[in-house]
Amino acid sequence: MTALLRYHSALFLRSQRWLAPLLLYAALVAVGVRPGDPVPGSLGIAAAGLVPVSAWTVRIFLTQEPAAARAVVAAAAGRSRAHLAALLAGAGWAVLAGAAAACAVTATGGLAGTSGPAALLAGLLATTACALTGGAVGTLAARPFVRAPGWSVAALLLGSLAALVTTGSPAKHAVTALVADGGGARPPWAACAAALLLAAVTATASRRAGARLE
Repeated sequence: MTALLRYHSALFLRSQRWLAPLLLYAALVAVGVRPGDPVPGSLGIAAAGLVPVSAWTVRIFLTQEPAAARAVVAAAAGRSRAHLAALLAGAGWAVLAGAAAACAVTATGGLAGTSGPAALLAGLLATTACALTGGAVGTLAARPFVRAPGWSVAALLLGSLAALVTTGSPAKHAVTALVADGGGARPPWAACAAALLLAAVTATASRRAGARLE
């Protein structure tokens, strides 16, 4: 599995497909967060912005291989393992970007009403929950479920929006939980656990569908 993760990550980095989602996320954080702003709200913005970026990143990982290369990797490592590695690598890069943003926001924001370690913990959990929720959206908006690029992008955008506004969504719950009574940052443990479960369910469904349809 380690070799597969390195393979997918190398494709991602060498193709420079990482530039677009990374620049989008950097722009969202730069526009929405100012140094000195209350940390909980800033962390919420950083976490919410990660949902479409994570969905986009996971979709890139699932579609970046040429068909011939995908067939070779599937024959060598197994189609299910190769598919899972692409999902894990995509979600992992999104979580890494969210963690970096959470550290930067905590270091530059106003900590009135909370402490730095508590705010950072809450931010890391929220960005993880949003990254996994976005990753689930990207999984459902890519092959083998949606093959046409236009429909895939439309599903990704609509799914990301739904993940941010739908009651019961782990991403919405994580962002909401960041601002507790009195302005403190409340760690969204439940949202993170729910996002992990959602990601696991969608990954399993995607792997099984890929085994039947590809």
